[in-house]
Amino acid sequence: MTTGWSKSSATPLSPRCGRSRGGVFSLYMYRATIGLEVHAELMTATKMFCGCRNDPDEKTPNKNVCAVCLAHPGTLPVINKEAVRKVLMAGTAVGGTLAADYTEFDRKNYFYPDIPKGYQISQYRFPLVSGGALAGVALTRIHLEEDTARSIHDLKSQFSIYNLQKDRDSLKIENLNTENSFVDYNRAGVPLMELVTEPVIHTAKEAGAFARELQLLLRTLGAGEANMEKGEMRVEANISVSKDGALGTKVEIKNLNSFRSVERAIAFEVERQSKALDAGEEVVQETRGWDEIKGVTFSQRKKESSHDYRYFPDPDLPSLRLGKISTFRDFDIPELPWQQRERLRNLGFLQEQDIEQLLGDTQLAGFFAEVTGRVESPALKKSAANYILNDVAGVRKEKPDWLPDIEVFIKALALPSPQAKSSIASGVLVQVVDDSALPTIAQQVIDANPKVVAEFKAGKGAALQFLVGQGMKVSKGRSNPQALREAIQKILA
Repeated sequence: MTTGWSKSSATPLSPRCGRSRGGVFSLYMYRATIGLEVHAELMTATKMFCGCRNDPDEKTPNKNVCAVCLAHPGTLPVINKEAVRKVLMAGTAVGGTLAADYTEFDRKNYFYPDIPKGYQISQYRFPLVSGGALAGVALTRIHLEEDTARSIHDLKSQFSIYNLQKDRDSLKIENLNTENSFVDYNRAGVPLMELVTEPVIHTAKEAGAFARELQLLLRTLGAGEANMEKGEMRVEANISVSKDGALGTKVEIKNLNSFRSVERAIAFEVERQSKALDAGEEVVQETRGWDEIKGVTFSQRKKESSHDYRYFPDPDLPSLRLGKISTFRDFDIPELPWQQRERLRNLGFLQEQDIEQLLGDTQLAGFFAEVTGRVESPALKKSAANYILNDVAGVRKEKPDWLPDIEVFIKALALPSPQAKSSIASGVLVQVVDDSALPTIAQQVIDANPKVVAEFKAGKGAALQFLVGQGMKVSKGRSNPQALREAIQKILA
């Protein structure tokens, strides 16, 4: 979405010098102005304007397609109500103004092989959401459109050998090393939310932080997974630099697909433009790509303006009067990320990295909230946090859907650490050996290890730990290690 740039207040410049091939250049005398456009696929059962399945994990090319999303003549699109609802949820969460009475869909006209219609159905003059703010960044708009197909330029790396062999005849592949490109239309027509910020970001780090917060918000709302590595969320950055705080010539970097790429690409582009201006060169308004391996941006094409797309209302889709259709606004907003942070900070024992770890895993955060809501003792709450952030989170790395039995977990908090960990992992509460039985176990271990006992009496401290370990084996790990240690020491005293 191409928007105008509104001037923001200047911030102090940070003068430092860098060095170029020709000598010293005043790189950090330049102030960057950055606006972001973020595309995020929405999590719905079907595509935006047809009944095809919306499945980002589908591996077979061109399976989830139909006459509507392939734009066959005579077909008519139908608006996906759930997609509209999820964009309105996001708009409510960021404090935006929802389209009160009127919104419409437009045709954005341009040719590319991944656009089966020859145009993209999007929104132009009447977005679903206007304004709002997220992570301290003012927003221009949030609107809804359909995603494009996926172009595949390296067929060998994209599909399994099974699929290559199966599709060889239909694709007319004579050579697996072919330089031809292919198009998978499974993604064409998937509901796509586009969020546009005001040009009020000034560093690559701020841009990365904003993108992370948006991903977290979408996951919290259940609007989308926004996995950047899967292409479910893509960031485009509009960047200009100047010395006096005025807006310079804008350059767009397209399709950044990781937070690391967002930050690296912006940092490189700020430096590239600054060096060019210092050398007396002109910065050209254009669209650039990002080469992750080389760590550089590269020119792709001259930047289009809004009029180049010849927007006009889609004649096949009715306008929406949202104020008259209550089902579009039938949703409850859950506890939002910034509200969760405040609640977790108020517990008083979590570090910032602990809080962000919980926010990054919705299921884990929900489990933590339920446990701490049922446990009254501050000490047990802290103990629960330790087990959840370490032991439970560790298991979830291998089993992402696993959570312990909450009843067993809460009871295990009263056990010594080894027994608690075992109980949490197994889901079966370990029965702890009563302390009255420990002297018998201690005497059994002492009688069975006279040499180690002699070493202990000779002053070898490690010998005591060995005896405790043997006692834990006898009790099958069900003794309190500290109480067992004391029982052994008492006999040997």
